[in-house]
This record gives sequence, C-alpha cells and structure tokens, in this order.
Amino acid sequence: MFDSTRKYIPLSERMRPKALSEVIGQQHLLGKDGPLSKIIDNQSFTSILFWGPPGVGKTTLSKIIAQQLGIAHYQLSAIDAGVKEVRNVIETAKRQGGAILFIDEIHRFNKSQQDALLGAVEKGIITLIGATTENPSFEVNSALLSRSQVYTLESLNKDDLLILLERVITEDEIISKKTVEIQKTDALLHFSGGDARKLLNIFELLVNSSGVSDVIINDENIERIVQTKAAKFDKKGENHYDVASAFIKAIRGSDPNAAVYYLARMLTGGEDPKFIARRLLIAAAEDIGNANPNALLLANTTFDAVAKIGMPEARIILSQCVTYLASSPKSNAAYNAINAAIHEVQKTGDLDIPLHLRNAPTALMQSLDYGKNYKYAHDYKDNFIEQEYMPDELSGTTFYKPGSNPSEEKTKQYLKSLWKEKYGY
Repeated sequence: MFDSTRKYIPLSERMRPKALSEVIGQQHLLGKDGPLSKIIDNQSFTSILFWGPPGVGKTTLSKIIAQQLGIAHYQLSAIDAGVKEVRNVIETAKRQGGAILFIDEIHRFNKSQQDALLGAVEKGIITLIGATTENPSFEVNSALLSRSQVYTLESLNKDDLLILLERVITEDEIISKKTVEIQKTDALLHFSGGDARKLLNIFELLVNSSGVSDVIINDENIERIVQTKAAKFDKKGENHYDVASAFIKAIRGSDPNAAVYYLARMLTGGEDPKFIARRLLIAAAEDIGNANPNALLLANTTFDAVAKIGMPEARIILSQCVTYLASSPKSNAAYNAINAAIHEVQKTGDLDIPLHLRNAPTALMQSLDYGKNYKYAHDYKDNFIEQEYMPDELSGTTFYKPGSNPSEEKTKQYLKSLWKEKYGY
C-alpha cells in the first residue's frame, strides 16, 4: 500500500510504486525472467542506462532497485547539477562503501561532466543509473556507455493506463474518498500519450477543478481541462529520433504524403529546420544517388535557402524538397559501393598501389618505375584506355553496382561498353 501520510504531495508522487510488484508495464524487464527481476533476485548489479519516454518509471525503478538491494541511493538531475555535485556524492559514497547514483536526464551532461563519473564507476565507488529520453548512442560518451547496460522502457499501453486509473480510484488516500464515475476514457488516454505521470496530472487537475466529492470522467470534461493536445514531438527527446526515422523511411519508400506529414510533425514540434535539411542531403545521396543526380543538387540548394530564409517560410522550401525526393527514382548503389569498399579496405589493409599509378616527383621514384607506363586517358579515343587501376589482389572486384532505374541503366551500359566483362556489368 501507499504511504497515507503524504496528503499534500502531488498525486503522481503519492502513487509512486514502492516495490516491483506495484510497477505497471515494462514486463519485458520486470517479468519472471526479466533482466531487472534477475538483478534483484541475484543481488548482482552493474551500472544501468534507462532509455525511454517520460512517465514510464525510470526514476521509480532506480529507487526500487536501491531499496531491494539495500544500497544507499542518491539522485541528481543533469539540469541543475554539475561536476561539483557529482564529486560530492562520490565522496559520500566512498565513506559509505558504495552507493547508487541516479542521474535524471543524463543526456544533458556534457563530456566533462560525464567523464567525472567514469573513475568512480570503474572503481565501484558508485553504481550509476542514468535516465535518458534520448538515444544513449548519441548522447552518452562511449566510455560510460561501454560500462553500462542499456534497458529500453516503453510507453504504457491502454490497458496499463486503465489499470493505473483504477488503482488511483481505489487506493489513493484522497481520491478513494470521492465518488468517481467513469463514463468514457478515450480523451484521457489520448492526452496521456502513454505517460503515467501525465495521466495522473490530468486526472488530479480534473478532480481539483470539480470542487465536489463526485468526479465524472468523460471526454468532454477531460478536453475542457486540457484544452488542446500538443503534438507529441520533443526535439530533445526520444520521439525526435522516431519521427526523424519515419520521415527518412517515407522518403526512401517513395511516399511523399507520409514524408510531408512527418515534416509537419517535426516543424510543429519546433525542430530546427537546418536539422531537417541536413537529413535531406543525406537522403538525396544515400537513397536516390545516381538514379537522379539532381536530387543532391536540390537538397544542397534547400539547405542554403533554409539557412537564409528561416521559419516560417522555410517550411515551403522544405516541403518542395521533401516531395521531390520522395517522388524521385531511388538507388542506394553509391551508398552500398562506399560501404563495400570500406569493408574491403578494413579486411585487406593497405594493398600496394600499382606502380604505373604512383606519383613520381623525384628521380629516385622514377628509377623505381613509379608512374611508368601510365596511360593518360584523354590522349585516347573517347577519353578512355583500358588499364588496371586496382591493386593486383582486387583486380575485377565490383563495388559500384548501378541500380535498376533509367539513369543508372544508362550508366551500366556505358561502363559495360568500356570494361566489357571485367566488372560484370
């Protein structure tokens, strides 16, 4: 049960679980064979990074783990804590023989602040639990990331939120004294967006605004309280990468309607238009490439124009580029070519450059046949003469395989006319 003495604490805090059995959702981590359950059962614990959207239990799980393991728990927020505060906790943990340090929004720590944690984590002085709404791969330095286990937390689903709502009505020491009539929950669930804290805040607002002991939950009452639903997009949160990913995949999938929808999601959420323009430059090269070389030119022009114009007019320029790229023929042949070539270099190392291709600025190099027998292509018919450009070990290896589109079909035929069967075109 929950502590009945905390009458003036917000509902979301009053309802904070005290044990794993009270936690709603996250069964992939907390189920019978879940990794967090095993950590507690086995009393074995290493540093953890919780990655997930707001209101899904990151702080709660940190406190429960510390309580279940009998370890001192300290909490800092990366918004208002710095290296000094981190070092103070480390010194305290040294005297206590170890502690858990929970850092909320750890992605907001800069490199020097994250580095301040490393030594204490390595020596076991503190066990770190970091919470982040951002992809740790982007925002947590590699040294700290390699010393931590990343667990992904998920938004609560409809059933989870309804269980939480029922628990509030029956167990909270204040709400349980009122008469709550549930007529419809669609709006409440919609506005909550899988965030338990948001659901509790909205519900508490509804209860407080009713001014009576009888509370009615229906869509009309909830919409009146909330007024408007902000677009679920946080340019500094986990949804940032989800929407950006969907945006690029819609362009790659040649769906201009979906692509411009996700563009609107990002712009409405306050995304930096230059971030979007950079993604378009990458998409133009990676997903369109030589199927339509003009795509990269337009994307580059778009980036320049967006930087000059700014919002709100930049939305028009971005929309033109997005719909053009999404509607363009696609090829990832250039993208695959460089990946394959890099893989080959990593596998075979620095193979010898053929002598006839080497630079020969000195007499010694010339005496060693550097540059000897090199044929200058422009001296020959159609500016081409067949000769070997690859290291001997890679002769005939094909990295660039033109895609199946009109533009690259022409390229393929041209290369085949030059090289015959050498590269398999």
